[in-house]
Amino acid sequence: MEPKTIWQYGSSNPDNGDNLETIRQWWGRLADEKVSWQQRLIPDSGDLEAIDWEAQRFDEEFVLTSPSLRGITLYWRKPGSPDERNTTAERLELDSNRQKLYVFPQSQKQLVVRVGVPELKYDKIALKNPEIVVEEGAIAFRDNRQLVEVKISLSEEGLEELKEKLQG
Repeated sequence: MEPKTIWQYGSSNPDNGDNLETIRQWWGRLADEKVSWQQRLIPDSGDLEAIDWEAQRFDEEFVLTSPSLRGITLYWRKPGSPDERNTTAERLELDSNRQKLYVFPQSQKQLVVRVGVPELKYDKIALKNPEIVVEEGAIAFRDNRQLVEVKISLSEEGLEELKEKLQG
C-alpha cells in the first residue's frame, strides 16, 4: 500500500476516484475509535512541512462516532452530541504509515485539519548515574536513590548492535 493516498477536487488523475474510495474506507474504520483532531493555519509559504503539530490548547481527542464520506464531504459525530458535523474537502491526503488524514476544507483555504490515531506517548524515566549490572543476555540499570531498576533483555544481534553503537 502506498504511504500517501491523495484525492484532489477536480483532478484529472485517473486514480482520483480510487483514492477517494480508499480514504472513504479508512475514514469509516475510525468508527468508535479515539482520534486526535488538530487544526492549523497553512504557512504563507505553503510549506506543509513547516507546520508545528505538537499539542496545542485547542487540539482535541475524542471518540469518533458515525464517520462517513458522502460525495466529497466528511461527516462525523462527537459522543453525546446529537448534531452531525461535516466539512467539504478540497483535498484529502491519507498518510497510511502514520494513520493520519489531512483535510483541506473548501470553505477555509488557509486551514488544514489533521485527524487520526493519537500519537503513542511513552512513559519516560530519567536515571542519573545508575548502577549498571550485566547479566546473561541482559543489562540492568539501577537507581538506588529512586529505587528503580530497568532491565533490558537483548538477543545476540541486539547485544552486538548495542556494542557497535557504544563504540561508535
